[in-house]
Amino acid sequence: MLSRPVLSRRGALLLAAGGLAQLSLPPATAARPAAARGAGPAELSALLAARADAVRTRDPAAAAAGSTAAGRPAVAELLSRTAAVPLAGLAYRVTSAGSPDAAGRAVVRAELAVRITGYDEYPALFPRRLELAREGGAWRVGREEPAGGAAPLWDLGGVEAVAGTHCLVLATAGGAVRPATLVEVADRAVPAVSAVWGGDWAGRLLLELPAGQEQFARLLDVPPADWADMAAVTTAAAGAPSHTPADRVLVNPEAFTRLSDLGRQVVTTHEATHVATRADTRPWTPLWLSEGVADWTGYLGTGRTTRQIAPELARDVAAGRVPTALPADADFTAGAAGIAQAYELSWLACDLIATRYGPQRLVALYRAVAAAGPGAGREAQLDQVLRAELGTGLAGFTARWSEEIRTRLSGTG
Repeated sequence: MLSRPVLSRRGALLLAAGGLAQLSLPPATAARPAAARGAGPAELSALLAARADAVRTRDPAAAAAGSTAAGRPAVAELLSRTAAVPLAGLAYRVTSAGSPDAAGRAVVRAELAVRITGYDEYPALFPRRLELAREGGAWRVGREEPAGGAAPLWDLGGVEAVAGTHCLVLATAGGAVRPATLVEVADRAVPAVSAVWGGDWAGRLLLELPAGQEQFARLLDVPPADWADMAAVTTAAAGAPSHTPADRVLVNPEAFTRLSDLGRQVVTTHEATHVATRADTRPWTPLWLSEGVADWTGYLGTGRTTRQIAPELARDVAAGRVPTALPADADFTAGAAGIAQAYELSWLACDLIATRYGPQRLVALYRAVAAAGPGAGREAQLDQVLRAELGTGLAGFTARWSEEIRTRLSGTG
């Protein structure tokens, strides 16, 4: 599913079946403790820049030099955990800083900006809390920890990197899914997506594979129970321009292992579609369309029938419940009742377009919705795009879609 700012969730359906900011400490005054005097922004900014460089370049001596005696074991562990991660960039962007206390300690809050070599043009950001102390006449880092929000993978353990032809898998140890298995699935997904959506995207996937569901939820900063049936999620760096790839496919290993081989491929291709269509997915793009094209691409060429792809919907139709309205964005919320049907209904809407008008018309429609802008109203704007691309408005398309559901899934259809 694609929610805002950029977050895609998938799996419930199948399972049912650079820069460093200045540290703005107050200026030293006579009333402040002598230990804290002279702790200006330049010195503290240089400290965090040196720490980031030491981690990125794997320099244990430099990392230790910028840490307190108590903080050196932790920074050594950090270097060990990130040793296999190809870091193109690492920087702390300070968001707030407290005044030093009488003992010469200060707390800094920052965003850790991370870029992975070959994948990120724009960094992923992680909120951090750093405790600084005066030691040996200089400011040093004593402790670094998450400050709420999503966590980088290495917060959860040592990271292994396994590269494929079209992907890179970063994994923590101990999970039920082998990184090499995920590489095989992702390497099939990327060409399949490019065959539909063309080559105007990065053509590669960055996947993160935590050890278990609890770690998966920690990466997203979400309640684990609400996301137990989500096999994979696509996230993008908050604030990243739409055309710059900074997407990560996060895999929930416990849900992923419950899928068949086909299910794993469909889910991964679905997520790859979200990465490929990032530049054409806007806040005004309805989720039934963004999730529908991802599922449609994922199932393309699998030979699955409508009943096999939409079992929950088939049961609804058999019980006399035929939807007459396209799914609302709220229907895709993790844990929502009817989320499986929302995906199935969205797939069928996009399959209807591809079947009646051709696959490239579906692609053109998706891009036209993005290009149209928010307009005066979301439904009115979508109505105009449908008329231009398909020759029918929103009401007409919805009625045709509802009838298609009845025809494909009724006992006589």
